[in-house]
Amino acid sequence: MTPPVGNGHPLVFLAGPCVIESRAQTLAIAEALQALDLPLIFKASFDKANRTHAAAFRGLGIEAGLEILAEVKTRFGLPIITDVHLPEHCAQVAQVADVIQIPAFMCRQTDLLVAAAATGLPVNIKRGQFLDPRAMVHVVGKLPDAEVWACERGTSFGHGDLVFDPRSLVWMRAAGVPIVFDCTHSNQRPGAGPSTEGEREMAFPLARAAAAVGIDALFAEVHLDPPNAKSDSSTQLSLPQFERLVADVQLIDAARRVIEGPR
Repeated sequence: MTPPVGNGHPLVFLAGPCVIESRAQTLAIAEALQALDLPLIFKASFDKANRTHAAAFRGLGIEAGLEILAEVKTRFGLPIITDVHLPEHCAQVAQVADVIQIPAFMCRQTDLLVAAAATGLPVNIKRGQFLDPRAMVHVVGKLPDAEVWACERGTSFGHGDLVFDPRSLVWMRAAGVPIVFDCTHSNQRPGAGPSTEGEREMAFPLARAAAAVGIDALFAEVHLDPPNAKSDSSTQLSLPQFERLVADVQLIDAARRVIEGPR
């Protein structure tokens, strides 16, 4: 069952590897995350269509990827979130996923948004690095009858860097939807080398800051061997790092709720 997001419910975690590298790897990560006993939605991509160069590993594809995600769901009882890049993929993905995610670069693609919402599943829309956070109200407005989450993942800062402005969380909440913070992609340095670079340790201060401002869910990419991951190897977290991150964020979230009271 998908844990409820927003409306005062406990903080939810969206976690898993950047991309499905193999069945064995994905099942091992899912088993480790399931053992943490958190309100958690398992995240993994069957295709990474926006890689820096053509030779980069993209994943196993939709057929094999969805088969593995279905096994994760059956074996470990974890709800699934995965991203889509094409409108025609949405109905097929909805047969397995519990939440559909829209990649940041595609957040204004109306046909993709409408196709995702037509599945009846919640839609997690990542704010584009190029988009004013205040403009997310217009993105959300394209899907008036859907359950939409707005996800912050940093803003382009010159060439080859991102910054996280905590005001983004406040501005996006004005759209009236639950707010997700992606702490691993927000510390990337896109285009800084032959592949996207970043500083995984920066996930901790960024996530703590976001929890203090107020979020409903935290997104983090988790890998059993991050330095050897086939995608985002410099920003994915190890399982011990993710456990430490969860502990930090839950403490801050609890304090914020005492200070703010019910939303």
